Amino acid sequence: MPGKQMGRPHALFRTGFPYLKTIGMRRVTSYPIDLAVTDDERLFVLCRGDQTAEIRRTDMDDVNHGSFGGMGSAEGKFTWPASLAIGPDGNLYVSDEALDRISVFSLDGEFISCWGSSGNGDGQLNRPSGLRFDSAGDLYLSDTLNHRVQKFSKDGKFLQSWGSHGDGDGELNMPWGVDVDELGFVYVSDWRNDRVQKFGPDGRFEFAIGTSGQERGHFDRPTGIAVDCDGDIYVSDWGNDRIQQFASDGRYLDTFIGDATMSKCGIDYVLANPVPLRLREMTSLEPQKRFRGPLGLATDDRKRLFIADYGAFRIQIYQKQAIELSAEQIAPERQSPSLSVT
Repeated sequence: MPGKQMGRPHALFRTGFPYLKTIGMRRVTSYPIDLAVTDDERLFVLCRGDQTAEIRRTDMDDVNHGSFGGMGSAEGKFTWPASLAIGPDGNLYVSDEALDRISVFSLDGEFISCWGSSGNGDGQLNRPSGLRFDSAGDLYLSDTLNHRVQKFSKDGKFLQSWGSHGDGDGELNMPWGVDVDELGFVYVSDWRNDRVQKFGPDGRFEFAIGTSGQERGHFDRPTGIAVDCDGDIYVSDWGNDRIQQFASDGRYLDTFIGDATMSKCGIDYVLANPVPLRLREMTSLEPQKRFRGPLGLATDDRKRLFIADYGAFRIQIYQKQAIELSAEQIAPERQSPSLSVT
């Protein structure tokens, strides 16, 4: 498998994946749909609701650094933003489903440019959603209502596309999230087909994960997708209020259902308001921890998983714990694996 190359470990001894912390709250990160994380731990949270269309800036200390964008159709504004990613030039790229365009901003929030036009020809868009860059600096984009993936230069030059409407191998039905690993493989959340598909760099179908349902490895409208530096695949199972984790070969590994504590800004707000404080004291706490329609995902080089908890107005963060193993440290693969814990 390609996952054994490019510095990936031969195998992993997975020792845990604990919840780390929560960032944000309503009015600060209202309706977070996607997010991006910089190396210096700045967080950019794309927020989209009935009256919300902006990018919030925060950090791992849960400090609010303001917002930019805003509702509208003029340059530098959003109508129905769907996804964002940091490009090879250090700028922020944002897709807009309603405007069929990609907008580019500096990390300070300065509008730089935009590109895109409506249609179904090469390079044209019909409700673009997920977008991510590959290691060469090219942009992959889920062209949702054209039921395809398109590849562009960062300046918007059309390079390649693949996919057509359907449910067969390599066909798509309203794709949403997309990610690209360091080997150039492309992963797509095939939203209406309730599955994830993996493609080669040239668009060649590799494999699919999932079907409709609530069991392990099943999906109910998968949205965000992220692949970490070990090759593990994370999928926002939006309709099932959970995140599922898979190995690089598509094997099911784990499920996250939400473990949130209150964020720093949330604690400060509730302490300053007697009515919410009383309501919090009276309610059951267990449901407050769980995901409510999770959407966008991101991972970083520290093996943290960032989850846009859309319906709860916050970001939940987990920390992967795993020990890398060489071929000499672990037995060969077995035909019928099972794990017994004593």
